[in-house]
Amino acid sequence: MASPNVYSVLVVLFLTCGAVMATKENDQIIKENNCETKMGLPCVLEDFTSIFNIGSIPNKCCGELVVLGKVCHPPFVKRTLKNPLFKDLNPATIIAKSI
Repeated sequence: MASPNVYSVLVVLFLTCGAVMATKENDQIIKENNCETKMGLPCVLEDFTSIFNIGSIPNKCCGELVVLGKVCHPPFVKRTLKNPLFKDLNPATIIAKSI
């Protein structure tokens, strides 16, 4: 199991480096809908781990993910998949898990 520091680094990469690689459309959707402010960091870590690795989302974080909504969630997933750190992941599998 990875340490919390590894997850923190992944989240930072997810939110920053992914932004550099993101399409303008995804970034625009995220910005216009204030998506980055709708979830607390602990749930971002839990949800990220569940979607991009293995695991299940705790009820509290599931609720925050629902609040995040369909407007914000897909652009975050697409932005992350464009990050070179995740080039070995199968996009179809990740998208299916994210749904």
